[in-house]
Amino acid sequence: MAIALMSVTSVNQDVFAQSSGMSLTATAAEGSNTISISGETASTSTDVTFTVRTPDGANVVGVDQVTPDADGIFGTEFNCSNWKQDGLYTITAQQGESSLYTIALSVEVNNGMTVETSVMDASFESETETIITGVTSEETAVVGLTITADAVEGSDTIGIAGYTSKTNEDITFTVTSPNGNLVSINQLTPESSGDFATDITTGGPLWSQDGIYTVVAQQGSGSAFTDSVEVEILDGLVVPEFGTIAAMILAVAIISIVAISAKSRLSIVPRY
Repeated sequence: MAIALMSVTSVNQDVFAQSSGMSLTATAAEGSNTISISGETASTSTDVTFTVRTPDGANVVGVDQVTPDADGIFGTEFNCSNWKQDGLYTITAQQGESSLYTIALSVEVNNGMTVETSVMDASFESETETIITGVTSEETAVVGLTITADAVEGSDTIGIAGYTSKTNEDITFTVTSPNGNLVSINQLTPESSGDFATDITTGGPLWSQDGIYTVVAQQGSGSAFTDSVEVEILDGLVVPEFGTIAAMILAVAIISIVAISAKSRLSIVPRY
């Protein structure tokens, strides 16, 4: 899913802009029990409130509140050694009720220890009053993240490829089974061009349920940077969609059968 934004270039324009919003970064070393949070906000008069929820979203395991300095900079740390549930914990920073000042990041924790993490999201935008004279050109910029899945019938590997316009933040992949259980988590850094690719291996006890598995790719909390694909799994192996090529093969087979049947009927007609 991607959002198209239209930008306008002009010969002469007077612009008065003021930035609003906030940014948030979470970092952690492999095998550490400390998650470091840093950020910046355009609103220095309101405290930043943090909440941390378990992977299933049912419980809050951490809360904090900090006051940004005069430059809007703030930070805090969370100790995850007592976090018992394995998976992606959601850390949310919030100032007031505006979505522009609410950002959520995900950090993976297993057995009370962090996976190496460096994730960032931002919601800054400019409040701009513009007087434009002499528009000369228009251009369209695509903002967002998209993914596709590719697999061979009977294979135990799902190939995921995609594109993102946000190249400074890792992409988190999660796979859920037909009954909603989390079966796989992965994280990678997109290339400077925005392209990325990864393989997901099926099989094993977590993939024992037959049906549709959902692969979700996500950067931060914005809907434009979240996309998903569905893959059918049977006995731990991939069952590809009935696509165009398969339909063409089936059509050719049916035509051949009809032609052979017609010829056979003609051959048994008595000749005089």
